[in-house]
Amino acid sequence: MKYIKTILISILLSSLFLGINAQQVQRKITLEDIYVNNKFSERNVKGVRSMNDGEHFTTLEENRKIVKYSYKTGEIVDIPFNTIEADFKIKAYEFSSDESKILLAVNAEYIYRRSYTADYYIYDISSQKLQKLSENGRQKYAHFSPNALKVGFVRDNNIFIKDMESNIEKQITFDGKFNHIINGGTDWVYEEEYSFTRAFFWSPNGDKIAYYKFDESEVKVFNMIKYNNELYPENYAFKYPKAGEKNSIVSIHVYDLNTEETKIMDIGNETDQYIARIKWTTENNKLSIIRLNRLQNHIEILIANTDDGKSKVIYEEKNKYYITRIKDWYMSTTVDGKYFIINSEKDGWNHLYLYDINGKFIAQLTKGEWEVTDFYGIDNETQTVYYQSTEESSLNRAVYSVKLDGSKKKKLSEKTGTNSAKFSNGFKYYINTYSSFNTPKYITLHNKKGKVIRVLENNEKLKQVIKDYNFAPIEFMSIKTPSSEWDLNALMIKPTNFDPNKKYPLLVFLYGGPGSQVVRDTWIRRLAWHQMLVQKGYIVVYVDNRGTGGRGEEFKKITYGQLGKYETIDQIEAAEYLSNLPYIDENRTGIWGWSYGGYMSTSCLFLGNSVFEVAIAVAPVTSWRYYDSIYTELYMGLPQDNPDGYDQNSPLNHVEKLQGKYLLIHGTADDNVHFQNAIELSRKLAEANKQFDMHFYVDKAHSIKGKATRLHLFTRITDFILENL
Repeated sequence: MKYIKTILISILLSSLFLGINAQQVQRKITLEDIYVNNKFSERNVKGVRSMNDGEHFTTLEENRKIVKYSYKTGEIVDIPFNTIEADFKIKAYEFSSDESKILLAVNAEYIYRRSYTADYYIYDISSQKLQKLSENGRQKYAHFSPNALKVGFVRDNNIFIKDMESNIEKQITFDGKFNHIINGGTDWVYEEEYSFTRAFFWSPNGDKIAYYKFDESEVKVFNMIKYNNELYPENYAFKYPKAGEKNSIVSIHVYDLNTEETKIMDIGNETDQYIARIKWTTENNKLSIIRLNRLQNHIEILIANTDDGKSKVIYEEKNKYYITRIKDWYMSTTVDGKYFIINSEKDGWNHLYLYDINGKFIAQLTKGEWEVTDFYGIDNETQTVYYQSTEESSLNRAVYSVKLDGSKKKKLSEKTGTNSAKFSNGFKYYINTYSSFNTPKYITLHNKKGKVIRVLENNEKLKQVIKDYNFAPIEFMSIKTPSSEWDLNALMIKPTNFDPNKKYPLLVFLYGGPGSQVVRDTWIRRLAWHQMLVQKGYIVVYVDNRGTGGRGEEFKKITYGQLGKYETIDQIEAAEYLSNLPYIDENRTGIWGWSYGGYMSTSCLFLGNSVFEVAIAVAPVTSWRYYDSIYTELYMGLPQDNPDGYDQNSPLNHVEKLQGKYLLIHGTADDNVHFQNAIELSRKLAEANKQFDMHFYVDKAHSIKGKATRLHLFTRITDFILENL
């Protein structure tokens, strides 16, 4: 019996020892794991382009080779381009229409978020000959003509055409000048807010080019110091229209390659307006143009005859708040060019509408208390439209198809979470990218009926890493607050060894801007860093306030004219609710965010000083008067008309309310949310004798990245949290 007891005790001690060891060897997430070793990075399928036959696609791999695959078998069938040159780094590529040549953007140097200059090359696949597009300097926005005979590009704010047969380079505009006139490209605010940079477009036959001309002569200059480790830093001055200030005057031109004449399109006499998009119809002399008034609550689609420049309005819409932007795929026409599709919130939810080419309403293709969130195109052969929507839930995204007459709607995606699709030419196949709260990207190839053909990427390595590091599961929740008629979507991450009898510090993460969502059933950016904090004993919560997306027009547009008011109320009241949970330490509540989220975290700390003890703001807006015209006026109107809306919700006017610990972070070369925002807030805080912490990153833009910058940034943020929360 004594022997048996000894064995039992030995087994118990061994089990206890093994359990302790298991806990001791459980892997802890480090900042180096995240920002140096990239252990938690998702794998993706990059640069996918469908070939003309709809049976093959290409991808850009290792930034140096283009690989051709079969949709059906998944096998590599060809490598159209490959280089062994180490410094030949491909940023982007484009096939000519006959797929005989490839246009390569190499060694790109970024200007702003989307724009860059590059050395462009033309590669002839049959001869394997590689030649520079131009020997006269770097280029922007190079693009094949539809007949593959020419390439258009921009240099020094002027448009050039390279003839592939004669090898002659021809300049077609001559008035381009930095900070004055831009031809064929966008100015800063159009690039940032309308999300495009190439502003010239070949006609269907390739014998005309429609292009934007921006006259930014009267736009005020913003000055930004670039230190560049030089004895005398550079003063970088660029045109940036702030809310209520003068914008560029935009005109639309069409150059005829045959006559060498340029005609100006009639876009009306008003110059204080926006031309959000232009797009050729299926006819070679018909150009569609989206025109918006300065307040962006009145939109029109014009059709211009490029032979004489005359235009007519075929579609018009007004809104008591603002018009949510018609997407880049507007005027997606049927093959015969008789019909087009646009998105609109005219019934309170973002849906698809079918019109004939003269603007006559035909049908509403989607309808319900949910929103279309992306559009994938029209299969003209089967008269089928493919799109993404929130029909299952505002937290989810699923892929659907519907006939042009609105019948036979079908859900194609199977997994619950976030699904997006990329279709082949002819819509015979599509690549579905899926993820969820707790699942990284899972990329599969399907036939048009939705059947899985094979898995392209399952991120099994990352899944194993997540398992090894014992990531805590994400829990969805909704929060009822006193001031909102809507429940707020939220998610919570608790430590894996969560004890309901303990008290945990709370960190809230938010963005909060109009139409955004951080609470989504999708793999989350910065999840690994939040999981690291959870391992250190914090509970992390994300909250989507009123004004965010996926829940209809009224929920989103309630913030119109007073950005920050309802969002801050919601976040404060949500944090109050969370702080009262039995397992939350009500004296240890923090909040952090970036950009709009930094604006929100600052407002929450100042105005919610009885709730939040700590806030971190990265690159925050501190006054909407400092931000750009298109974005700010869309949601706030003009500051001349709405001074109280601008000033009452500015953190600059609430600095005396600061009581907790505050960390303010900004890049000195932020061309988007200017360093001025941080400077002016720091001035106001000092004048109010309020102590705070500040860290700036020299010559870093809005994303604050490059070399070891992200490691340094999140080390600083992490240390601040550990010391103060």
